[in-house]
Amino acid sequence: MFIDQAEIIVQSGKGGDGMVHFLREKYVPRGGPDGGDGGRGGDVILKVQTTLNTLAAFRHVTRYAAGDGKGGGTNNKFGKSAENLIVLVPPGTVIYDAITGDLLGDLTTPGQQLTVCKGGRGGRGNTHFKNSTNQAPRTAEKGEPGEEKRLRIELKLIADIGIVGVPNAGKSTLLSVLTNAKPKIAPYPFTTLEPNLGVANVDDETTVVLADIPGLIEGAAQGAGLGFEFLRHVQRTRVLIHLLDGLSADPLADFSQINSEMALFDPALAKKPQIVAFNKSDQPEVQERWPKLQKELIKSGYPALTISAMSRTGVRDLLLKAAEKLSEIPPLEETAPPMPVYRPAEDPRAFTISRTDDGGWRVSGVAIERAAAMTPWDHDGSVRRFQRLMEHLGVDEALRKAGVREGGTVYIGEYELEWQE
Repeated sequence: MFIDQAEIIVQSGKGGDGMVHFLREKYVPRGGPDGGDGGRGGDVILKVQTTLNTLAAFRHVTRYAAGDGKGGGTNNKFGKSAENLIVLVPPGTVIYDAITGDLLGDLTTPGQQLTVCKGGRGGRGNTHFKNSTNQAPRTAEKGEPGEEKRLRIELKLIADIGIVGVPNAGKSTLLSVLTNAKPKIAPYPFTTLEPNLGVANVDDETTVVLADIPGLIEGAAQGAGLGFEFLRHVQRTRVLIHLLDGLSADPLADFSQINSEMALFDPALAKKPQIVAFNKSDQPEVQERWPKLQKELIKSGYPALTISAMSRTGVRDLLLKAAEKLSEIPPLEETAPPMPVYRPAEDPRAFTISRTDDGGWRVSGVAIERAAAMTPWDHDGSVRRFQRLMEHLGVDEALRKAGVREGGTVYIGEYELEWQE
């Protein structure tokens, strides 16, 4: 089954906890702190795999989680970092944040990677907190929490040439004649319910990839019929073969309708080079209509050919014409702007304060919530360090201005704290 949309949840690994430990060795009195740092949590990375052409793998597995880093050890030993989690996707995959709708990446080239969740860094051991006034620090950091995102993934097939037209124009038949593809073919509309790909040999050294785009009807840009479910696949093609049904009541009206629907969906589609092919020329009535139709198409600025996909008449000339037009257009990767590998969130130092239903105060912010999650609350030194961080970020002052009083409850992340002056 062809699957071209999916929604998944990805989660990077948590960093390993730093260790609180002191060197205990014979003949080494007061050896000092030697707690090691935790290892880094694994990233979640999407990577293009050219052998894939559908998102079917995400139909059954919808959650992907990287491993956590290991905790630090004694004698300043670092914890082991977790392996990154590689999730394979087909070329042409577009990734969005399902919550915000932000575009995160557009993966088109073989081996291209996009880091969608960064693993948490390992917590620091107590060695890092030693100073001239605190020779025996009993504090360390917990590992940084990982990130979690809900992603919406869409697949836009990457093909050199797209075959478009109304239902039953003969697109699937043409694809089967030009390539080794074996699409479903029958004499009724909407035989093609999913895009089909095929590879055609232009000569001994040149091949092109063709895509049969399911038939479009009036209102497709608004979702009518098979609608925009398949219009987005046209965006990846570089040249279009616009196949007209020679037996249609009004082929020119069909031609105008398809072009209008593509332009409504994406104005850039109207600028794609088109080669018009008048199909079913093996029928006498089609041959009679061709001269008048050809004049109208040439007058509109579109090169036009007459073919019969069923009898294979003129299909080779059509392929050569499309390949010639294709050679004049730069490859897709040269026209598409490069996407960032990873885009960090908003200013991590920013925070907000709001009231809770029980009369407390909730502090929300990337940096302060992360610091709370990395604080070992059973160590007095770690608690004092967190208090200094609140002062540094301006959270203390903001809470006082918000009206917090002695004994008030302050929520930061999943932690509930009692305010003390």
